[in-house]
Amino acid sequence: MALGVDYGIFLMHRMREEALSGAEPTAAALTALRTTGAVIASAGLVLAATFGVLMSMPMVALAELGFVIAVGVLLDTFLVRTYLVTSASVALGRTVWWPGALSHKPPADGPDAPREPELVATR
Repeated sequence: MALGVDYGIFLMHRMREEALSGAEPTAAALTALRTTGAVIASAGLVLAATFGVLMSMPMVALAELGFVIAVGVLLDTFLVRTYLVTSASVALGRTVWWPGALSHKPPADGPDAPREPELVATR
Protein backbone atom coordinates (compact mmCIF):
# COMPACT_ATOMS: atom_id res chain seq x y z
CA MET A 1 0.00 0.00 0.00
CA ALA A 2 2.75 2.45 0.93
CA LEU A 3 4.52 1.85 -2.37
CA GLY A 4 1.35 2.62 -4.31
CA VAL A 5 0.75 5.79 -2.36
CA ASP A 6 4.33 6.97 -2.87
CA TYR A 7 4.23 6.39 -6.61
CA GLY A 8 0.80 7.96 -6.85
CA ILE A 9 2.29 11.02 -5.19
CA PHE A 10 5.25 11.02 -7.62
CA LEU A 11 2.93 10.81 -10.60
CA MET A 12 0.45 13.43 -9.40
CA HIS A 13 3.17 15.81 -8.21
CA ARG A 14 4.79 15.71 -11.64
CA MET A 15 1.38 16.26 -13.22
CA ARG A 16 0.83 19.25 -10.94
CA GLU A 17 4.19 20.72 -11.93
CA GLU A 18 3.18 20.47 -15.58
CA ALA A 19 -0.22 22.01 -14.86
CA LEU A 20 1.40 24.89 -12.98
CA SER A 21 3.58 25.60 -16.00
CA GLY A 22 0.43 25.97 -18.12
CA ALA A 23 -0.09 22.52 -19.62
CA GLU A 24 -3.62 21.28 -20.17
CA PRO A 25 -4.68 18.31 -17.98
CA THR A 26 -4.32 15.72 -20.74
CA ALA A 27 -0.85 16.89 -21.74
CA ALA A 28 0.19 17.19 -18.08
CA ALA A 29 -0.95 13.63 -17.34
CA LEU A 30 0.85 12.16 -20.34
CA THR A 31 4.05 14.08 -19.63
CA ALA A 32 3.95 12.99 -16.00
CA LEU A 33 3.49 9.37 -17.02
CA ARG A 34 6.36 9.58 -19.51
CA THR A 35 8.77 11.11 -17.01
CA THR A 36 7.91 9.02 -13.93
CA GLY A 37 6.73 5.81 -15.56
CA ALA A 38 10.15 4.19 -15.83
CA VAL A 39 10.96 4.83 -12.18
CA ILE A 40 7.60 3.51 -11.03
CA ALA A 41 7.82 0.43 -13.25
CA SER A 42 11.37 -0.49 -12.27
CA ALA A 43 10.67 -0.08 -8.56
CA GLY A 44 7.51 -2.18 -8.90
CA LEU A 45 9.42 -4.93 -10.68
CA VAL A 46 12.13 -4.94 -8.01
CA LEU A 47 9.57 -5.11 -5.21
CA ALA A 48 7.61 -7.87 -6.95
CA ALA A 49 10.80 -9.86 -7.44
CA THR A 50 11.66 -9.38 -3.77
CA PHE A 51 8.35 -10.86 -2.69
CA GLY A 52 8.59 -13.46 -5.45
CA VAL A 53 11.63 -14.90 -3.69
CA LEU A 54 9.26 -16.07 -0.96
CA MET A 55 7.80 -18.53 -3.49
CA SER A 56 11.00 -20.54 -3.27
CA MET A 57 10.48 -21.18 0.44
CA PRO A 58 9.49 -24.71 1.46
CA MET A 59 6.62 -23.39 3.61
CA VAL A 60 3.39 -23.27 1.62
CA ALA A 61 2.02 -20.26 3.50
CA LEU A 62 5.09 -18.16 2.67
CA ALA A 63 5.05 -19.28 -0.97
CA GLU A 64 1.39 -18.32 -1.29
CA LEU A 65 1.96 -15.01 0.46
CA GLY A 66 4.92 -14.21 -1.82
CA PHE A 67 2.89 -15.02 -4.93
CA VAL A 68 -0.12 -12.95 -3.91
CA ILE A 69 1.92 -9.92 -2.90
CA ALA A 70 4.11 -10.09 -6.01
CA VAL A 71 1.07 -10.24 -8.29
CA GLY A 72 -0.60 -7.44 -6.32
CA VAL A 73 2.45 -5.20 -6.66
CA LEU A 74 2.62 -5.87 -10.40
CA LEU A 75 -1.09 -5.11 -10.83
CA ASP A 76 -0.71 -1.91 -8.84
CA THR A 77 2.38 -0.87 -10.78
CA PHE A 78 1.20 -1.56 -14.30
CA LEU A 79 -2.58 -1.25 -14.14
CA VAL A 80 -3.45 1.13 -11.34
CA ARG A 81 -0.61 3.66 -11.68
CA THR A 82 -0.23 3.48 -15.44
CA TYR A 83 -3.84 3.28 -16.58
CA LEU A 84 -6.33 4.03 -13.83
CA VAL A 85 -4.69 7.05 -12.20
CA THR A 86 -3.75 8.60 -15.54
CA SER A 87 -7.16 7.86 -17.09
CA ALA A 88 -9.01 9.27 -14.10
CA SER A 89 -6.86 12.40 -14.21
CA VAL A 90 -7.54 12.91 -17.90
CA ALA A 91 -11.27 12.19 -17.50
CA LEU A 92 -11.62 14.61 -14.59
CA GLY A 93 -9.65 17.34 -16.34
CA ARG A 94 -9.14 20.38 -14.15
CA THR A 95 -11.56 18.97 -11.57
CA VAL A 96 -8.79 16.66 -10.38
CA TRP A 97 -7.27 19.71 -8.63
CA TRP A 98 -10.50 20.72 -6.87
CA PRO A 99 -10.76 22.72 -4.58
CA GLY A 100 -7.42 24.34 -5.44
CA ALA A 101 -6.73 27.19 -7.80
CA LEU A 102 -5.68 24.82 -10.59
CA SER A 103 -9.26 23.57 -10.86
CA HIS A 104 -10.32 26.87 -12.40
CA LYS A 105 -9.75 27.79 -16.02
CA PRO A 106 -6.81 30.20 -16.33
CA PRO A 107 -7.66 33.74 -17.43
CA ALA A 108 -7.30 34.48 -21.12
CA ASP A 109 -4.12 36.31 -22.06
CA GLY A 110 -4.61 39.73 -23.50
CA PRO A 111 -4.16 43.39 -22.70
CA ASP A 112 -7.37 43.55 -20.63
CA ALA A 113 -6.92 40.22 -18.85
CA PRO A 114 -6.62 40.52 -15.09
CA ARG A 115 -3.14 39.73 -13.86
CA GLU A 116 -1.99 38.39 -10.52
CA PRO A 117 -0.09 40.93 -8.46
CA GLU A 118 3.66 40.48 -8.50
CA LEU A 119 5.51 40.09 -5.25
CA VAL A 120 7.96 42.86 -4.60
CA ALA A 121 11.03 42.07 -2.52
CA THR A 122 11.70 44.54 0.24
CA ARG A 123 14.82 44.88 2.29
